[in-house]
Amino acid sequence: MFSGIQPTGDLHLGNLLGAVRWWVEDQRQGETFYCVVDLHALTEPGDPAELRPATLTMATWLLAAGLDPDGCTLFLQSQVPAHTQLTWLLECTASMGELRRMTQFKDKAARHGEESARVGLFTYPVLMAADILLYDADQVPVGDDQRQHLELTRELARRFNARYGPTFVVPEAAIRPPGRGNRIMDLQEPNDKMSKSSVSPQGTIYLLDDPVTIERKVKRAVTDPDDGPDAVRYDPVTKPGVSNLLEILASVQGRRPQDVAGDYTRYGPLKADLAAAVISLVEPIQAAYLKWTQDPGAVSSVLRAGAERADQVARVTLARASDAVGLVLPS
Repeated sequence: MFSGIQPTGDLHLGNLLGAVRWWVEDQRQGETFYCVVDLHALTEPGDPAELRPATLTMATWLLAAGLDPDGCTLFLQSQVPAHTQLTWLLECTASMGELRRMTQFKDKAARHGEESARVGLFTYPVLMAADILLYDADQVPVGDDQRQHLELTRELARRFNARYGPTFVVPEAAIRPPGRGNRIMDLQEPNDKMSKSSVSPQGTIYLLDDPVTIERKVKRAVTDPDDGPDAVRYDPVTKPGVSNLLEILASVQGRRPQDVAGDYTRYGPLKADLAAAVISLVEPIQAAYLKWTQDPGAVSSVLRAGAERADQVARVTLARASDAVGLVLPS
């Protein structure tokens, strides 16, 4: 299994419930590779002075959330050269047309203009494909917004295999069932995903938030105009606000949001219980984070060992692909 996360902004509740918690649960189910994808962060303008600490901070949060160096391989993408090397082979397999159809590129180019968009923004789905294919991953946890990129990965693997012979494992999507944190939305804009780049920080619960801040954000969360006897029900289409709160509480409790809805008739008690549940969830992670930050050398040691292990595996796949296309391998 392979998955990665960008080092932009602080880790938030949506990251934890939608991805990282499941990485922790899956980390001993076979061979697992988890990566801070710092190269992906270069697709948009940023401050170099911020990228390095942000990258190490994200790795620290992943360790604090429960990733165990003895149970998985945790590393930084940029420290394994095979990621960019395989990307070139896959770029020579991909077509302009299929990359131009990628939704995220189209959306960002529409907002800022295609002429000013970085080439890396256009081609980064190919880098993402290289990330996955290097580790012979047959399972890739993805949210709805990444399914298109995984389908591109699958298509590139199949096309490469057809042209050059069996080389890559064609990965499958590991999709969580409904109510497992798949759609954690912004507390103020419940039709948008909770995001590190949200315009209003009041809509995002960060893992660094203290209990008072978490309680305030939950209490001010958007619900719906009516608060009648049937107000608390799970209906993401007509009641996105309260449905988001139910989704979050269900994910924390390991239940279905429809079942959680049956416990409440008013918004107030639901919000109170949700705030308490989130605080209980993040407090031990915050304590672990503080402990890791007191020994930054330990984090660097974990990442160094992870990069060495990832490099060993990735070089084998890269050599296989390079040989398949006819490159002369070093003797």
